[in-house]
Amino acid sequence: MNTAINTVANDLELVSVSKHYGATVAVDSIDYRFRPDSYTCLLGPSGCGKSSTLRMIAGHESVSKGAIFLGGCDISILLPAQRGTAMMFQNYALFPHLSVLDNVAFSLKMKGVDLRTRQAKAYEMLELVDLTALIERMPEQLSGGQQQRVALARALITRPQVLLLDEPLSALDPFLRIRMRGELRKLQKELGISFVHVTHGQDEALALADDIIVMNNAVIEQAGPARDVFNTPKTRFVAQFMGGHNVIALPQGHFAIRTDAVSISPPDKGVIEAYVTSVEYQGTHVSLTTRITGDQEVTALLPDTAFYSNPHHPGDRIGLHWDAKNQHQLTA
Repeated sequence: MNTAINTVANDLELVSVSKHYGATVAVDSIDYRFRPDSYTCLLGPSGCGKSSTLRMIAGHESVSKGAIFLGGCDISILLPAQRGTAMMFQNYALFPHLSVLDNVAFSLKMKGVDLRTRQAKAYEMLELVDLTALIERMPEQLSGGQQQRVALARALITRPQVLLLDEPLSALDPFLRIRMRGELRKLQKELGISFVHVTHGQDEALALADDIIVMNNAVIEQAGPARDVFNTPKTRFVAQFMGGHNVIALPQGHFAIRTDAVSISPPDKGVIEAYVTSVEYQGTHVSLTTRITGDQEVTALLPDTAFYSNPHHPGDRIGLHWDAKNQHQLTA
């Protein structure tokens, strides 16, 4: 079966988009052009504006200022059903009185599509998410992962150019969350359409996204390919929020240094003298947190075998060092 559902250009672009709730600015004049057929994660802390941005793209919130374009057309003025987007909600929003098949077919029923056609199309979408064995079940008879697949199939039956996902994995247990990450990524590649996914989970964004948009205080703090955003954060906020970095104030300015780029040595042989404050075992690695001059905290992420060949404890004096090429200067 040919699963590609992208039939027209699906370039999505935000142009000076703002959202105001009275005097509160939820999104402040953001600009961004999404790469076609990409998986993009909107990432940031609670209240940063990411969900408001997604809802404006979907048409569930009006744009206060600016415009949203899809395929070169301004969709800001269109109703949600006319935009060429579909949204999968955080709680899945399945109808409890309808079967799996009828839940998926519901939007086509509302459009007046005849019973045979809409059920055939619903079955096709359920094939895509591997749920055809459960077509007669009710939502209460499904697991969380199965409910998510039904919600995906229901969103995709409208053949959107862009699928919008509002924290779709947040209700799942950690094991299932990791499994569903892989399934979402595989589905996006099979369909060849753009996915825009809101999350506050850094690991989730890094695992899924081609591109990451980091939002903070209603603006885009940094955006780009996921690996670039992680490896070369531009600001202290991005470095600290993405995790895996130390932010250190040196005479030349503030620098980000990856925790796995920091090595330890005897105190007289390190670049900087430090005192161990905590040791956290993480399975394959050990996180060693230290304090350096100026009461700054520096963490070294060490392979567990390397750490336990010469273990350290809180209160120990050690040396820290790293290669200058791993020292990335921050702009703010």
